[in-house]
Amino acid sequence: MTDIPEDAIEEAERLTRLARDAVDEDESEAYRAERDELVAEYGYVAREREDDDGTVLVCYPDEWVEGDTVRPERIEDVDRGVERPLSGPGEGDYEAVAERNDEIVAAAAEAGSVHEANVRALADFADNHYAKPIPDLTRAELEEFLDEYFVRNAWPTERQRELVEDSIRLAFEKSETACPLE
Repeated sequence: MTDIPEDAIEEAERLTRLARDAVDEDESEAYRAERDELVAEYGYVAREREDDDGTVLVCYPDEWVEGDTVRPERIEDVDRGVERPLSGPGEGDYEAVAERNDEIVAAAAEAGSVHEANVRALADFADNHYAKPIPDLTRAELEEFLDEYFVRNAWPTERQRELVEDSIRLAFEKSETACPLE
């Protein structure tokens, strides 16, 4: 289990995406500095690693790191580390994805505040975890949203919990896309 809260990880991921998308090097460095300060508050260091699937944000407890090197002999519980892929659909176009998802939230708001809140949580999840539009989310990603993100990060009311699957279907309907939950 990590020692860094999920909302801090999400913010670190968001800042890293902004840094990667920035056209000005000073702006990029400012985002990374803000990210590094954020994770340092919890005793972590952030790095970006390239692998076969693209770039991954990794956050390690600072006691694992010496200089710029992770010391494997210092790792007692690998679950304390955090890895988030930054590559994939939507990469490099985070703002356009967020705008598209905001449009879906606005359309869902027409059906009431509970659906609006649920679809807002879904949009935040899609933006921050996958940088992809809601209609592109897979069944597995929607299940991750329902089982992990929604219950831990959305602070849903009982009514929101009752209607969350209907809200997801509504979001897909508003985007004129078949819902993978069907």
